[in-house]
Amino acid sequence: MRPFFFTRIKYNSGNWDTDQRMPSNLINSLVEYTTIPVDETEKIVELSSPEIFKSPFCYISGHKLVDFSTQERNNFKTYVENGGFVFADDCNHDIDGLFAKSFEAEMAEIFGSDALQKIPNDHYLYNCFFKFEDGPPATSFELNGWGDDLVHDYLKAIIINGRIGVLYSNKDYGCEWDYDFRNKRFLKVDNTKFGVNIVVYALT
Repeated sequence: MRPFFFTRIKYNSGNWDTDQRMPSNLINSLVEYTTIPVDETEKIVELSSPEIFKSPFCYISGHKLVDFSTQERNNFKTYVENGGFVFADDCNHDIDGLFAKSFEAEMAEIFGSDALQKIPNDHYLYNCFFKFEDGPPATSFELNGWGDDLVHDYLKAIIINGRIGVLYSNKDYGCEWDYDFRNKRFLKVDNTKFGVNIVVYALT
C-alpha cells in the first residue's frame, strides 16, 4: 500500500493557504490511531496541474472568493468523477460568507445545481473508524458564536457513483485542528478524531 499523503489544493483566486498546522496535526492522528502508512510531508498542488490526479485525498479551504479558471474547473470535475476525494472547509464558518457562497456556486456550475446535498447523520462516514452517533462533531468556533453563530448539525456532499466525492463543511474544522499536535495531550477529547474518519472514508 502506498503511503497516504495530504494534498492541499492551491487555486488562483482567494486565499488557499489557511490552517497551516492542521495537516501535520491530522497526519499525527493517522499515525497515532491507525495502521495507514503515511508520508508526513504536506503536498501543495495547483488545481490547474495534472499532479492533482496523483492525490488520493485533497483539502481545499479559504475565507475569500473562489473563482476557478476553466482549467481548474475541468481538473476538479475530472478528479472527483474519477474517484478522487476533496474535503472542502469554510474557514469563515458562515453559510452567507464569501467562501461559502462562491464555493457552492462553483460546485453548482461543475456538477449541477442540486449536486451538493446534506448527508444523513447515520452515514458511514460517521462510523467508518471512530463512532460519531450524532453526526458531525461541533467545533469551538460554532459554540463560541464565530461566523454565522450557528451550530451546523450536518455536512454536505457531492455523491459520485454511490460514494462521497466532495465533502463540504461550514463548521471550520480546519481552524479547529490548526494547532501544534504536541498540544493534543492537554485536550480532554482529541478533536482531530473526526478527521481520521474523513481520511479513512476517502481511502476506503
